[in-house]
Amino acid sequence: MDRHHYISSEVLNLQLIYDILGTQKKLYLSEEATSNIEKCRKFLDQKLEEQQAPIYGINTGFGSLCNVKISKENLTKLQENLMMSHACGTGEMVPNEIVKLMLLLKVQSLSYGHSGVQLCTVERLIDFYNNDILPVVYQQGSLGASGDLAPLAHLSLPLIGKGEVHYKGKIVPSEEVLKEFNWKPISLQSKEGLALLNGTQFMSAYGVHILLKSYKLSYFADLIGSLSLEAFDGRLDPFNALVHLVRPHKGQVNTAKRVSEFLDDSELMAQPKKHVQDPYSFRCIPQVHGATKDTLDFARKTFKTEINSVTDNPNIFIAEDAIISGGNFHGQPLALALDYMSIAMAELGNISERRTFQLVSGLRGLPAFLVHDPGLNSGLMIPQYTAASIVSQNKQLATPASIDSIVSSNGQEDHVSMGANSATKALRVIDNLTTILGIELLNAAQAMHFREREKTSTFMRSFLDAYDQVVGFIKSDEVLRDDIMAATDFIQSFEVDSALLFE
Repeated sequence: MDRHHYISSEVLNLQLIYDILGTQKKLYLSEEATSNIEKCRKFLDQKLEEQQAPIYGINTGFGSLCNVKISKENLTKLQENLMMSHACGTGEMVPNEIVKLMLLLKVQSLSYGHSGVQLCTVERLIDFYNNDILPVVYQQGSLGASGDLAPLAHLSLPLIGKGEVHYKGKIVPSEEVLKEFNWKPISLQSKEGLALLNGTQFMSAYGVHILLKSYKLSYFADLIGSLSLEAFDGRLDPFNALVHLVRPHKGQVNTAKRVSEFLDDSELMAQPKKHVQDPYSFRCIPQVHGATKDTLDFARKTFKTEINSVTDNPNIFIAEDAIISGGNFHGQPLALALDYMSIAMAELGNISERRTFQLVSGLRGLPAFLVHDPGLNSGLMIPQYTAASIVSQNKQLATPASIDSIVSSNGQEDHVSMGANSATKALRVIDNLTTILGIELLNAAQAMHFREREKTSTFMRSFLDAYDQVVGFIKSDEVLRDDIMAATDFIQSFEVDSALLFE
């Protein structure tokens, strides 16, 4: 197995990132990327020698201080000051797996040769990635425009021997790690601080991380929903392809197909039904789950474009002999996509909780609260309460952050995306959804013990056999938090072929 990934003009996509992370590939710069970076830096150095006029972010102050020209002897100090003054992150630490993605995506963006950084700066970021030296970054502080300034400042501080890093299971001063590897702090040149701090890698890394989780949870929503359908003695008719081909939304068609495949040879599904219709939470799985899939596809396209883009400022164009100050750091496309994902994934939890409610309601031959001796035992009464509580919180978290904006930098930066807030709350929605689906799985698997389980489909039987190793039949009341967490952990650890996730 190839353990290398070369940063180049090759397009990053979700499947490739999944492979890079899953197989723990090391990063290397391709010859093309190395050449791009070196040529751009040389061009910028020549410009500074030839041109006396101020160039924003290169020999000027930043933000509303853009009209203050900085002397050549102070350019390194300017970049270091920028990095330190912008390291204003607060709140909880960003999870390490997202920080690692931030490093990958920052390197990718700098590799195109439009940012003016030194080669040694990019190589040091790669060293951090390859050696699991992960800067301590905080969740709060970015407005999602002018880039993710505060988070990216914390990501970049270790380059100059400041800030802290996660290394070998501990949080240590970055200066100590540099000494251990015999690395000197990078002496930042003109524009480098701005190239490192401008950019959307905080929002982008969260987005990619959320997408990877979301595609898996979308798969499990279909799988657990199928199990609930069978446990509820539901009908398979609404999943017939003919129904969906006359309203052919891609996600809807694919959901119906997937559920039909999960239950393909189930004798339980094939047996005659006394009821003509199922509640919407079962009958409309293709329409509801499918709409979420279509939302994920939209977000996936948005983030694919973003992670293969240059998002710092100003941008340097060698062939055109131009240095242009623009606004590629503005996170509006990401903010909207993240908010859209929050809404869509919250809906998977919403409909999941409704199926759980139906399963514990004593309908269709199932005992009330899915336990023997209801009354003496409360059974699975309260897990539904828990799911309902979490669903309600997700509705609040799904309120869009992107509809807000606050003026900053003395009015120079007068519209911001708030995409960083969209990102952090979207991850909370995803974590909450995992628990909601774990509760539905707990209920659906319990309900199947009151059916002729041996008559389920071949696929579902193997799935239930694996689940039984983690959570067995609940005969009487016990501490159910342990079972909820076990079911949730089962979802997170269950391996699914990536070809099925990203189809």
